[in-house]
Amino acid sequence: MLNQTSVTEFLLLGVTDIQVLQPVLFVIFLVTYIVNVAGNAAILMVVISDPRLHSPMYFFLGNLSCLDICYSTVTLPKMLENFLSTHKTISFLGCISQLHFFHFLGSTESMLLAVMGFDRFVAICKPLRYPLIMSHWVCVQMAITVWIIGFFHALLHSVMTSRLNFCGSNHIHHFFCDVKPLLELACGNTELNEWLLNTVTGTFAVGPFFLTLLSYSYIIIYLFFKTHSCSMLHKALSTCVSHFMVVVLFYAPVVFTYIRPATGSSVEQERIIAIMYSVVTPVLNPMIYTLRNKDVKGALRRAISRRL
Repeated sequence: MLNQTSVTEFLLLGVTDIQVLQPVLFVIFLVTYIVNVAGNAAILMVVISDPRLHSPMYFFLGNLSCLDICYSTVTLPKMLENFLSTHKTISFLGCISQLHFFHFLGSTESMLLAVMGFDRFVAICKPLRYPLIMSHWVCVQMAITVWIIGFFHALLHSVMTSRLNFCGSNHIHHFFCDVKPLLELACGNTELNEWLLNTVTGTFAVGPFFLTLLSYSYIIIYLFFKTHSCSMLHKALSTCVSHFMVVVLFYAPVVFTYIRPATGSSVEQERIIAIMYSVVTPVLNPMIYTLRNKDVKGALRRAISRRL
């Protein structure tokens, strides 16, 4: 069944309608985007080029950096364009495509963080079996699996949303196309779409989050009761703290957005929360990992020294 919509394009109302703030916000978000791309690209480069970082943890970190670059690229360039333009429209196909890639990359990152938590669990709690359990081929398979699952999860939303009938207003009270704002504009019955959003996307948010919490809880218990070396305890906890900071920064706003009832939210809250997980978190990830990780800092210094 083809979409019966009479709307051919949508109007993205953006972060704010206060004109005087838009040039200021343009500069802030442009700098944020540049830092995000540069920081994550630097991590991706050293993970690929430095043989000392060819381990499962850094393999997944490289995947995370790639995801963060793509994730913010889905929304930020269009947002930046709209800050300077009076023509803030996006085509129907462009809107559905943006929705698809946003959920594709977001759900993939959600699952990848759970995989990274499992990797740390095996490395710390099962060190003798770690090379066998987390072999290179197993890591590749796990990475491919989360990317594929994320793609089909997003495809479900993009297909179901594209089949809705949009016959009224085309004003989206957001800075990008997401399922919830589009459902508010749909004319027909959206109960199935809302159920899919709350149940399926909720599961993709809460499920990996609890698996990640389980991994780190077990790690902490194991370290306190089984580790007698203070230096080993400090090193392991330092690595876990870095990972857990990333987990909290990503999952907290996502769970707040997709699990909370729609009636309890406001447009301003939705925008602020979306900025947190689509703009702020990707730019903080490289900072967290480089500031707290001696291996990554050392690899970056070596890469810089080779180019001087």
